[in-house]
Amino acid sequence: MQTSLRAALIAGAMMLCAAAPAADVAAGVRLRIGTTPVILEDQVAFLRAWRSYLEARLQRSVEFVQRGNYQEITDLVSRGKLDFAWVCGYPFVRNRTAMRLLAVPLYHGRPVYQSYLIVPATDTRTRGFTDLRGRIFAYSDPNSNSGFLVPTYELLRAGEDPSTFYRKTFFTWGHRKVVQAVAAGLAQGGAVDGYVWETLALSEPALTGRTRVVRKSEEYGFPPLVARASIDERDFLAFQAVLVQMSSDPQGKPLLHQLNLDGFAREDIHVFDGIAQVMTFVDSRRPPQATR
Repeated sequence: MQTSLRAALIAGAMMLCAAAPAADVAAGVRLRIGTTPVILEDQVAFLRAWRSYLEARLQRSVEFVQRGNYQEITDLVSRGKLDFAWVCGYPFVRNRTAMRLLAVPLYHGRPVYQSYLIVPATDTRTRGFTDLRGRIFAYSDPNSNSGFLVPTYELLRAGEDPSTFYRKTFFTWGHRKVVQAVAAGLAQGGAVDGYVWETLALSEPALTGRTRVVRKSEEYGFPPLVARASIDERDFLAFQAVLVQMSSDPQGKPLLHQLNLDGFAREDIHVFDGIAQVMTFVDSRRPPQATR
């Protein structure tokens, strides 16, 4: 498990990861699935294995397309350039008219996760966001719920202005890189996907051991798999069925194990109501030109 989890979270965002099939499995058009380094980082070996698994069950050719951030993947799905994508709940809620909810991962048996506020392990005094005034803070992606929206919400709710509260902020474009930045002292605080931090704690305890979790947020809908709005209904239902059945498939279980997930489930869109409420709160306090 140590090796597979480490491989599942290797640092480095590839601008394009196309595990291109040698030949179509069937006569149908190839299914294109988008991922980002926020969820799957440099996952060539895993994506190759998952592609083979999906092709065998869907009897369709599959191509994984990886981009460096959520915005690029969101734009591709919205323009119909991707059939499916693994995105964050924040861009899904923001662009729900351009996407259909396909399936939600189950982590510890539930379709939710948390945002973690982390600091260097040597910092034993920080207890929350407001203790980080005037320091350097690391975000993951501007369209990440756990890595940007939630920490912005927490400061606004405390009556602080996130644009002036810190001495400096920067985006790492990956949750593992947030952990690295805090562990190395490049940032005195950071917001990270709790699932990623916990998974790294299993595979790279020396890395997470140089950080300390200060605060865990409320629970929010786990980053979902979505489909473009115009997806063929047969393709939608077929892919959804394969994902949901992975947890009971002897060949699907090892793939889920590599991801440190229990499975995928059909979930109601209301699992993302918490993100929608946070987004509305943050938008109401941003200048009009800053609202996306």
